Amino acid sequence: MITLHHFGPAFGLPDPSPFCIKAEILLKLSGLPYETRIGDLRRAPKGKLPLIVEDGVTICDSSFIRFHLEERHGIDFDAGLDAERRGALWALEKMLEDQIHWIMVAERWLDDGNFARGPAQFFKPVPAPLRPLVCALVRRKVRRNVDGHGIGRHSPAERLKLAERALDAMVAILGEHRYFGGDAPVGGDAAPGAFLIAALTPLFDSPFRGLVEQRSALTAYAGRMRERFFAEEQPLRSAA
Repeated sequence: MITLHHFGPAFGLPDPSPFCIKAEILLKLSGLPYETRIGDLRRAPKGKLPLIVEDGVTICDSSFIRFHLEERHGIDFDAGLDAERRGALWALEKMLEDQIHWIMVAERWLDDGNFARGPAQFFKPVPAPLRPLVCALVRRKVRRNVDGHGIGRHSPAERLKLAERALDAMVAILGEHRYFGGDAPVGGDAAPGAFLIAALTPLFDSPFRGLVEQRSALTAYAGRMRERFFAEEQPLRSAA
């Protein structure tokens, strides 16, 4: 049995991390039996989630989880796609993970209102007298990471300009298809499905969400992915 270690449902989402959502989509696509468990970042070898454990072997990172499932179980997640389409979907995945992810992190962690609505909930187990200090230290580390990536050195307007170009690329790649894989989702749908599902939560004051909502093809796609893979989860609710 495969065990997926993740954060668990939060923010009206199957998981607050798009990477954990991506990993679970891959597991559902694989058809393999699995169970979920709330992970412990302190015990995660790379200090991050998701990770899976199978037969005593721990695999960290959503991309390496995919590689493991492909190699261990002989799965071709993008079966039926030609080399050009496979390459386009891999490039799309890395654009989301290496740029859009950080735009979303900046919105949720560095904006005081969004932090209070969302990430601050992670710190409830911290004793109340220490909580403000711990939150400040973690947010400072997040800001350093966002700045170190480079996206944090851009103004909010500049970040949205990059996001617009990325979303337009997604619309072009999706085209008239129901999924990025065509009539049915493939492995290359896991990342775009995860990031768009995450982006559309109404909990946050999110200019990025507004850009997604302006592109009906992407909102419809996100709805199909959520219905197909997480129909049992609670639907999104308005932050109000």
